[in-house]
Amino acid sequence: MSMQHPSLSQDLIWRLQAFGYRAVNALVRLMPIETASALGGFLLRKLGPLSGSQKVVERNLSLAFPDLDPQARRAIIDAQWDNLGRTFFEMPHMAQLRPSLGRVEVVGAERLRQIRDSGRPVVFISGHFANWEIMPCAIVDAGLTCEMTYRAANNPYVDALIRDARARYGVKLFAPKGSDGSRELLQAMKQGASVALMNDQKFNGGVAAPFMGKLAHTAAAPSRLAMRFDTVLQPMSVERLPNCRFRVVVHEPIQLDKTGSRAADLEAGVVRVNQFVETILRQHPAQWFWVHRRWSNEAYASLETPKGAQAGT
Repeated sequence: MSMQHPSLSQDLIWRLQAFGYRAVNALVRLMPIETASALGGFLLRKLGPLSGSQKVVERNLSLAFPDLDPQARRAIIDAQWDNLGRTFFEMPHMAQLRPSLGRVEVVGAERLRQIRDSGRPVVFISGHFANWEIMPCAIVDAGLTCEMTYRAANNPYVDALIRDARARYGVKLFAPKGSDGSRELLQAMKQGASVALMNDQKFNGGVAAPFMGKLAHTAAAPSRLAMRFDTVLQPMSVERLPNCRFRVVVHEPIQLDKTGSRAADLEAGVVRVNQFVETILRQHPAQWFWVHRRWSNEAYASLETPKGAQAGT
């Protein structure tokens, strides 16, 4: 746990937050997983629309599905809050959601075994679909050594609790995002470990590639790593099923282009990543993480501009 000499008041606030986080998780762990999941879904369906994130969700849907009728839009908004609440309340129970315990079906599991037995690292990619923590669970449950990226919590005490919780269901290797994380990922792949990254969030300075009909800045790190180690991008997705069950799909690997132009090949890789994420999103729109600003500020500003003004009338 890394802290840069916080003030006494900041440290106290962090400790109180961590105490509350630990208490809520302990309470949720006392519930059967189905009860916890249903409670989380109920709470977020009620509370989510009252939060500032509701406007982000509505704007994202307007950008991604501009022709969606109001009734369908409301249904997706309600369902995505349900999925998000369920995901949060399933986190304390993640040890029960390893594929080997029966709640998670893995389609294409033989591909994971092939990667494990080959000893050759790959770059796993996915997005925040359904309960996204099940992707790393499936990877480590298959016996693979894999370095997982994560976004550290602002509160270092909470961050330590999250890391400890992940270790309980087998996800023990982490690399912080940023330059330090990039070095750790490079070192891991040099030692033969695979790496796994979520590649569906806005990355300022990333490659501007099409996503749901709009340009979206997307991290190039997965494609760059695959190119450097002459390996594949290995897409995976998670689908929520009834009764707190899930389906993980290990998709066909993405072979990156080798045209001799590194910049062009890198951009083509990012485009294919966005195409993969978009395909899964369109299949299960209510199971994606809609509560972040995926597109550029200009895209959101366009929603505030009257259509007549856009047409120059």
